[in-house]
Amino acid sequence: MRAIVLDAVRADPQVRDVPAPAAPAGGVVVEVRATGLCRSDWHAWAGHEDLAFPHVPGHELAGVVAEVGAGVTRWSVGDRVTTPFVCGCGRCSWCRAGDAQVCPDQQQPGFTHWGSFAQHVALHAADTNLVAVPDDVELSTAAALGCRFATAYRALVARARVVADEWVVVVGAGGVGLSAVMIARALGARVVAVDRNDGALEVARRLGADHTLLAGDDVEAAVAELTGGGAHVSVDAVGSEATSATALLSLRRRGRLVQVGLLPGVEGHPRVPMERAIAWELDLLGSHGMAASDYPEMMTLVADGRLRPDLLLERTVDLDTAAGLLPTFDTATVAGLTIIDPWR
Repeated sequence: MRAIVLDAVRADPQVRDVPAPAAPAGGVVVEVRATGLCRSDWHAWAGHEDLAFPHVPGHELAGVVAEVGAGVTRWSVGDRVTTPFVCGCGRCSWCRAGDAQVCPDQQQPGFTHWGSFAQHVALHAADTNLVAVPDDVELSTAAALGCRFATAYRALVARARVVADEWVVVVGAGGVGLSAVMIARALGARVVAVDRNDGALEVARRLGADHTLLAGDDVEAAVAELTGGGAHVSVDAVGSEATSATALLSLRRRGRLVQVGLLPGVEGHPRVPMERAIAWELDLLGSHGMAASDYPEMMTLVADGRLRPDLLLERTVDLDTAAGLLPTFDTATVAGLTIIDPWR
């Protein structure tokens, strides 16, 4: 199969032929029809993850089951499927409780094993981790769900428990941030989007953001004025010391910060303004994807057209183009999602 291959940390990604995977016991091989290019993939390329080289990245995917391993009972060849980026073991107490996103023995395509920047990908514990894609949902749309959209959905619905008329500040209007804007509006919240890119803010406005702010030193003061004292909920959808601090300092007293963007301790762990968190009794919430068992409600909203992740899709590229984009993805000004079609 053709795949994007990394041979070392920060090496130029190469597109070449590699052996196709076989279905593991309890797992499947999926023919990848669409896979998203995400900032988390850049983190892997940049050396912020512990990878075994050579490595194939990619973790947001949708496709068709091509091979079924021994012991799989719920899936057959030809089924249209997607999967969360966190795949639980299916056996532990966390998985049995429906919390596979925090499984201690989790696997993540594109991180713990070869991922979806390829024509085929192997997925483990299929009966726990696969999600059926309805016929009226495009596979490119389903691929957008596996990391960014599902992460934003769980962050706002299950972790922050956003309710109508609350103010939500979203710091970073990339894929997960724009997803958060759309979901917050669907929940009846009022939204302030913050980004360094005017184009991304324009997309945020089209998706329903009530206000948009260019990133800068005066963001916290501007949010306080717009919201009458600060947001009830903020989301750091980027993952840097500066964006996390902006999200925290944009909150009103007793507000809730959901940290979605990765904060790797590359140069020491990031500083957080904890004095504000203590004095104002802020809730700091981590959110790490969403288990497959929680997908049906979200997928129903997508199939009904009440949530439109397809509006986030900006472009579809081939493997060669994606290989060139990956090293620059942390500084890209693209608003919305980039989808890779490995068969182009």
